[in-house]
Amino acid sequence: MSIPFTASLLDGLFDGPELGPLAGHVERLDLGEGAWLDLVPGWARDSDALFERLVTDVAWQADRRTMYDRVVDVPRLVASYGAGDALPDPMLARARDELNDYYALERGLPVEQRFERAGLCFYRTGDDSIAWHGDSVGRAIGRDTVVGILSLGAPRTLAVRSRSTGVTRRFPLGHGDLLVMGGSCQRTHEHAIAKTTKAVGPRISVQFRPVWAA
Repeated sequence: MSIPFTASLLDGLFDGPELGPLAGHVERLDLGEGAWLDLVPGWARDSDALFERLVTDVAWQADRRTMYDRVVDVPRLVASYGAGDALPDPMLARARDELNDYYALERGLPVEQRFERAGLCFYRTGDDSIAWHGDSVGRAIGRDTVVGILSLGAPRTLAVRSRSTGVTRRFPLGHGDLLVMGGSCQRTHEHAIAKTTKAVGPRISVQFRPVWAA
């Protein structure tokens, strides 16, 4: 698969895709209600080469799901990797391992919340989107969970809003940015990427989750 893509102006400054440090570079945003976000802009450097590899190498699937009384196409391509599955690029395995090391050592993340699974979403154009939602297990069982999102390719806006107050925050994510949602975020907040009529390039979202979070 190939797709038109405009590279980041910062790409090419390094010898290839690499991950920056996390310690001392993570910005914590307290959302209230026990929820928080961590942000690391440009964590994956020279990430456009990784984006292009994933476009080509991943076995993308076009899902369908039931909505009300009919079956509809999911407006994005997806791929899923379970605990123990080989990830489609060594860079993603390194990202998962570095996230686990940082959150275990710096944040005291419990073993049961370690990142074990990965889901990939390919947003090809502004018509591709994801509706408001929270990860179902974390929301349903009253348990805190952590979800790490590595954004590759052109920026798209991830919106996060409180279920109780409706307060919404928006984060343009792309070209190697990292966002981690934690605490009660999946229960007390929901997130979405809306359709847009603006001219936007393609984006891949890589979501790292614990083995029990859907």
